[in-house]
Amino acid sequence: MTGTPTGQLFRTVTGSDLVLVRTFRAPIEDVWASVTEPDRTARWFGRWEGDAGPGRTIRLQMAFEDGTPWTALRIEACEAPRHLAVSSADESGGWRIALELTETAGTTELRFTHHLDSEEHVGEIGPGWEYYLDLLVAAGPDAPVAVGPEPKAEFGDYYPAMKPYFEELRSRAG
Repeated sequence: MTGTPTGQLFRTVTGSDLVLVRTFRAPIEDVWASVTEPDRTARWFGRWEGDAGPGRTIRLQMAFEDGTPWTALRIEACEAPRHLAVSSADESGGWRIALELTETAGTTELRFTHHLDSEEHVGEIGPGWEYYLDLLVAAGPDAPVAVGPEPKAEFGDYYPAMKPYFEELRSRAG
């Protein structure tokens, strides 16, 4: 299921943005549902619970991480079906993520951006997002809901194999 890493790193005024893009032969509403509806996110990332909306916090259970941990996820912005921004903070640090969706002639592009405060761990972060976004692609609208922590791909195919690619991005980012 793995392929060539796709992530790009862009330096910003506040840090760096790790950007990954996936394209779907599906309408924007279907892709939006895959990244916002709890039964759909459970197929590729994890289930969530709570009263979702801008400024609110939900609980997300990461289905494919060791121990399937729960984490608080704050919804910073939600402009269906085009823009979602979330943040979280835990013992691993803070995360700020944005998803932008655009549709052209029945094809939807998802632009995933992880706003990094530091590039120090991009060699671990990048392969992780490649893995999750590939699980999203594999989930599709008719895919069965994953039961238990059995991903459709092996994380070992992504990490450490893609780590050198992402570490090299640090020297090429502009």
